[in-house]
Amino acid sequence: MSREVIATDKAPAAVGPYSQAVRVGNLIYTAGQLGIIPGTKSFAGPDIEAQTRQALENLKAVLEAAGSSLEHVVKTTVFLQDMGEFSRMNGVYATFFPTNPPARSAVQAAALPLGGRVEIEAVAEA
Repeated sequence: MSREVIATDKAPAAVGPYSQAVRVGNLIYTAGQLGIIPGTKSFAGPDIEAQTRQALENLKAVLEAAGSSLEHVVKTTVFLQDMGEFSRMNGVYATFFPTNPPARSAVQAAALPLGGRVEIEAVAEA
């Protein structure tokens, strides 16, 4: 089975030795996306809503670069800096997956890269 690395400048560049996404067969595995504005090192805002929205826009850009879309996501994992912000994150998340949402796990992490409030990764069909 072939392995293809996916990269786009429409999402933040990797901050370490990893790929934005990898396609293997019919599946695309994304790296976690923070709420950073592409081309900068700045978060979209200090609050969970702004960072969630940007993280999902970044995820969308990575999936589109791989020839997929949010509609083809089968599983996401959401990492939260503070589980107390779950409902606020969830409100934004729901607008990106209004019907037939993917399976999801959400966990609180002790810390996220660059001090982010949320990081979201996905598995999608190609």
